[in-house]
Amino acid sequence: MTAVSFAIVGGGFRTKYFLNVARSLPELFDVCGMVVRDREKGQVIERDWAVSTFRTLGELLAVHTPDFVVLSIHPAANVEYVDDLRRAGIPALVETPPAADLEGLLELHRLTRLGARIQVAEQYAFRPMHAARLQIVQSGRLGDITQATVSISHGYHGISLLRKLLGVRFEPADIRGMRFESPMVAGPTRAGPPIAESIVMSRRDIAWIRFGDKLGIYDFTADQHRSWIRSTHLSVRGVRGEIDDHRVNLLLDHRTPLHLDLKRVNRGEEENVEGYFLSGIICGDQWVYQNPFAGARLYDDEIAVAACMRKMADYARGGPDFYSLAEGAQDHYLAMLIEQSIQSGDEITSTVQPWAED
Repeated sequence: MTAVSFAIVGGGFRTKYFLNVARSLPELFDVCGMVVRDREKGQVIERDWAVSTFRTLGELLAVHTPDFVVLSIHPAANVEYVDDLRRAGIPALVETPPAADLEGLLELHRLTRLGARIQVAEQYAFRPMHAARLQIVQSGRLGDITQATVSISHGYHGISLLRKLLGVRFEPADIRGMRFESPMVAGPTRAGPPIAESIVMSRRDIAWIRFGDKLGIYDFTADQHRSWIRSTHLSVRGVRGEIDDHRVNLLLDHRTPLHLDLKRVNRGEEENVEGYFLSGIICGDQWVYQNPFAGARLYDDEIAVAACMRKMADYARGGPDFYSLAEGAQDHYLAMLIEQSIQSGDEITSTVQPWAED
């Protein structure tokens, strides 16, 4: 596959992921330009990343015709840009969440019915360890899946993993949520490590989500994914086995249990001189994940973003959905219902939304 040409709208924190993936994999991705409204910020990006910036989408499209455009902006602004791209015939890869509220999600869905081509950059299912777990789930070795607990990331990201692990899509869900606050030493932020010790109130949200005969448990503490003293956790249970973080418990037969570990295989350690990168993940004697970008020095979230971009390149060239607007909208819709349940103290039942009908 020749390098795909893409543009980015936005100049915030998340755009650096797309820029670094393109820099690390120039044979696959070419950034033709960025839309950055602030001229000074644009000049900094041009200096640091050697990418042309424009003040408006119209200015960029007057010079370039990208295969797709990444929208990495405030969710409330996505509708306008998606409509502009629809008129220009260019697909949009929309960062999460795709809209700020239910009204925005429904408006984006309306644009897809008018011909807008949208995919969502929900990367968590493509992170190496999650992809390995999903491969085991989808292989059937755990039997029918009945329960999953995700304490990995906030809102729509956590819901995305729950739905994937449980194999549910748009089914009605009964949701009950709660919130608990407690003191904790503050950890790193997007700006970097803490400069002094401070105590903050840490907010933990827990929700029980019942999809018919399947149970999803969402559990997230604010900034857990950056904290040095709060761990992540994931478990998924099926009729014939379970995954508990990095341990897989299976039955060879009804008298023979198997207890296997998910092990990362890195190159560049000790006597290996192939370069430093993730090769893949093994479980027992089987590969359950192999890094499609082996050789590039990308960390897990960048590998996942690169997977989104590669799948988006296929989609832009006529390939299938990989994370449709309907999927991304459902994730955010359920996350909003969790917050509604926490605030009201009531159990809330989701309703089937229009995007589920297509």
